[in-house]
Amino acid sequence: MEYLIKQYPLETGALEIQYIEEYFGEFPRKKTAQEITDRLRGREYLILMAEASLPDDTGTVVPVSFKVVHELHEREEEPKLRDLVLRLKDRVRFDGRKVLYSWIGGTRRDWRGQGHFRALTEESEAWAHTCGFHEVVVKTKNRFYDMRGTLDQLQFDVVKYEIDPSDNRESKVYLSKQLTTDVLLAHTSARTVVFAD
Repeated sequence: MEYLIKQYPLETGALEIQYIEEYFGEFPRKKTAQEITDRLRGREYLILMAEASLPDDTGTVVPVSFKVVHELHEREEEPKLRDLVLRLKDRVRFDGRKVLYSWIGGTRRDWRGQGHFRALTEESEAWAHTCGFHEVVVKTKNRFYDMRGTLDQLQFDVVKYEIDPSDNRESKVYLSKQLTTDVLLAHTSARTVVFAD
């Protein structure tokens, strides 16, 4: 199967993600287009969306999965990113290296298990390798078992686990992958990438 991936510029991509996140029931708070543009402006980023035909109407193509990645600096101004860097400082080397943060993404429930998120992740890794990134990091919660399983299949390594003393399902899991040429050689998805207006 060949996956259709659309790469978006900042403003259009932020609006598309704000729209598609409405289809994700497990996210307690959706990102607004303004939050997305504020986070990504002034740094290297990639906004990708996988599209597929509806099963009962193959002429209609809809967005089914998305992924947003961005550069993570050693010195961040935004409090959430500054906190993330502080938590990763003893596990991820920032000095003299480009680190990519896999920020937000997911697949609509009725489209899961079909490889769309893998294709987006592999495309983002290829882009990051071309742009000179050395490592990609991601943060999730222990309770997102599907996401943890996907990251395991994509060969991300757990680099830190922060236990939530009141509910282990809320514990934070930090994962990482070195972006070597071998990573690109291990990619399995066939992808066609088009650029959105």
